[in-house]
Amino acid sequence: MAFGNNSIRETHYDILSVKEDANYEDIRTSYRYAILNSLPDKLQATSESGDRFLKVQKAWEILSDSRSRALYDNMLIASRHDTSVADDISLEDVMAEDAGEEEVIQLFHQCRCGDYYFVDSSELEKMGYSLLRDGSRLYFVAQNALPASLILPCGSCSLKVRILINPDDFVSIDQHQ
Repeated sequence: MAFGNNSIRETHYDILSVKEDANYEDIRTSYRYAILNSLPDKLQATSESGDRFLKVQKAWEILSDSRSRALYDNMLIASRHDTSVADDISLEDVMAEDAGEEEVIQLFHQCRCGDYYFVDSSELEKMGYSLLRDGSRLYFVAQNALPASLILPCGSCSLKVRILINPDDFVSIDQHQ
């Protein structure tokens, strides 16, 4: 897979000849067929057949695991949306503030221009993410499997930041009265 200038040459789905919404069994069946047809010792050993074999192995490694597949799918979607990201940050790099409203929490991170990337918990819910509060800590819960990523635009400039969300990450809440 190559991400560059928002063009994807060949995805892991292409390598295994399956649709992006394929289930595990379809992926496994296609992997078995592809791996048998790309064995370097079965074919006349060339660097191209060896490369193909490694691509099939890598595609299986990513798509057979639900967590790595979800992360891969998010990266694939982001690459198709003409997204230029200034930085990749973790949830621990984000600041959180209790907005004082009913259960609304604001997440923000300062941009290079001085303004902020910003999202609140009600917007996150519309995107399929929930925030779980445990005392003064917040954890992400996603409808799809974690890890995941979330792209936020700056309030002033054209930069965007990608928040990489892992199940063990949390953010502490500042409570303003």
